[in-house]
Amino acid sequence: MSDHIDLTGAALIEQTPDESPAEAVAETTVFDRKINAHFPGAVVRKDLVKAVKGNAIVPSYVLEYLLGQFAATDDEATIQEGIEKVRRILAEHYVHRNESELVKSKIREKGRFRIIDRVSVALNAKDDLYEASFANLGIRGVVIDSGTATSNPKLLVSEVWCLCDIEYFHSDDPRTVPWILGSLKPIQMSNFDYHGYLDARQAFTTDEWIDLLIQSIGFNPEMFGRRAKLLQLTRLVPFVERNYNLVELGPKGTGKSHIYSEFSPHGMLISGGEITVPKLFVNNANGKIGLVGYWDVVAFDEFAGKKKRTDKALVDIMKNYMANKSFSRGVRPESAEASMVFVGNTSHTVPYMLKHSDLFDELPESYHDSAYLDRLHFYIPGWEVDTIRGEMFSSGYGFVVDYIAEVLKSMRNLDYSDRYQRYFTLGSDISTRDRDGIHKTFSGLMKLLYPHEQATAEEIEEILRFAIEGRKRVKDQILRLDATMAAVKFGYQSLAGEWTAVTTLEEDEYPAHYHRGRRGAAGDGGEPIDAPVGPTPSTAGSEAAAVPSPVKEELFQGQRDFVENQRGISFETLLMPYLRGATEIELHDPYIRMSHQGRNLVELLAVIASAKDPADEVTFKLFTVLDSDPEYQKRQLQMLGQIIQGADQQGIKVEVAKDPGGHDRWIRTDNGWRINLGRGLDIFQKQEGGWLDFGSTRQEFRQVRAFGVTYIREAK
Repeated sequence: MSDHIDLTGAALIEQTPDESPAEAVAETTVFDRKINAHFPGAVVRKDLVKAVKGNAIVPSYVLEYLLGQFAATDDEATIQEGIEKVRRILAEHYVHRNESELVKSKIREKGRFRIIDRVSVALNAKDDLYEASFANLGIRGVVIDSGTATSNPKLLVSEVWCLCDIEYFHSDDPRTVPWILGSLKPIQMSNFDYHGYLDARQAFTTDEWIDLLIQSIGFNPEMFGRRAKLLQLTRLVPFVERNYNLVELGPKGTGKSHIYSEFSPHGMLISGGEITVPKLFVNNANGKIGLVGYWDVVAFDEFAGKKKRTDKALVDIMKNYMANKSFSRGVRPESAEASMVFVGNTSHTVPYMLKHSDLFDELPESYHDSAYLDRLHFYIPGWEVDTIRGEMFSSGYGFVVDYIAEVLKSMRNLDYSDRYQRYFTLGSDISTRDRDGIHKTFSGLMKLLYPHEQATAEEIEEILRFAIEGRKRVKDQILRLDATMAAVKFGYQSLAGEWTAVTTLEEDEYPAHYHRGRRGAAGDGGEPIDAPVGPTPSTAGSEAAAVPSPVKEELFQGQRDFVENQRGISFETLLMPYLRGATEIELHDPYIRMSHQGRNLVELLAVIASAKDPADEVTFKLFTVLDSDPEYQKRQLQMLGQIIQGADQQGIKVEVAKDPGGHDRWIRTDNGWRINLGRGLDIFQKQEGGWLDFGSTRQEFRQVRAFGVTYIREAK
């Protein structure tokens, strides 16, 4: 479209309050006080990160590390003092790239200066010494003693945020680097009391504990249901389970990669197309182990994309590693314990993918095969996760990120995978690989929710069922790709012999599409559940002959006028008869600016979505005009961005462009209709009754303004 309006990320612009978190005093709840009482010094108010961040481009765990030193309390005076101290530390010691020369000058003039920067280390084999590089400061070749380098091995494979004291000493020898490393401390916790953590867990109910974990990752638990909370916490399982393979595909803006970039110093987030075999696994030239040998979690961001170019050697070695925890490049086999996470965006709705391909449709071709997919332990249905909005962030207390990261790391040595066997057994035809996936997810969720191992049978059943569902989602999609794989009866049995079948949510919502092409797929009773819908081939002809086709009603053409205060008008009756069946719809309306105008647009898109097959898609092209006032334009873009995201989840692809016309408002469809709209979509009078007004639920109960509509049949 010409004059396209860029709305990328518009819906994610934060709705900031008038007061900053540092200036507004958050009300301390009973729950907050309980958290502080049982985890003194290990929790922090989660809204403080925004208060101190400023323009410092550092991960949340760096900021929370500093806040944990000075503001891990519920005393407001101490918090405010701590915030100011952290702000001063960032202002004085964080190195901005564009201020690197100023910082170098400070080091020279003061002789010694502390900085916060990303540091990496390499071995200079020629001179037999280790040398450090500082990313933002822009210096390299700084000698670092071997003890510091070997005790922090991550420095040797990637950049690590550190607190460093840098000294300056000039030499007449041009080969000598004038920068001297006085001290180096990676920003991560050195020790914690694990048994104290377990003891404190017993003071919380399961609901309270889940809410504490949700607050720890930065979200307000009141904005999430129970299932939504479990989906969020499943993102943490790779940190607590060795060699766990997780995939999450879903719409943009749902926070898929946040956990892996901001939450833990033990996780590494990389772009899916920016990694090589030597960097990830092993460099044959020097035998140096790659990222999987040093990080607990390696996550691939923006992994989806059918046309992405992939390295076949990387795919092959990744398959072997995901299956066997080992890899080899022709020298000798190596092993590692890094979990692998793959996150990416989907561009179609769930029913569309189920009807036309599968739920792995967006993956690059090299990864869209059964051998790779079968190594995935869990598929997070990203389409169930809400788009992140400003009100979803927490102002309550949660664990200091570095503290909970160390807790999770310590639990990687434990195995809780058999804890359900006191109450349940898995289905007998579940394969070894399916069983491994279920066990690892169950074990991870047990460690997260019930580290003290005090869970009831009902609580264990909840996470067992959830673990089975995530693996079933993987296996059911593989069955679409590989006919040689046998269908599996996913479920569990109580010790009393009662069988419970497990289904996925999308399977229950779209059964006809979910089981497309799967003859003999086992349902909850073990019987085939993809029986053909409608007449079978043997009877279709006779039924078609016996039942006459309905007579298509001719639609009205011409002008219709409506008077002020008239009721009984809706987009369903006014527009949908002409829009039904169209796959591309244009709306020209220069006035989609105010919230009520946005609501009108949403209501039109909603009736279009409800009239089409959920597995089909409609392209909706909106031509409008941006507000000239910058502040109002910002709100308009936010509104349009949210509408685009909401419509996308219902299979309507909204495109927005500048309206080249004047004040005319009209609709054109690819099924041959043009509808001239006198008032555009803004035909309803303002409502005064709020949500208790019947008109807020049904358009037919609203009074309209005087308006006219002209229906024109255009030649195709």
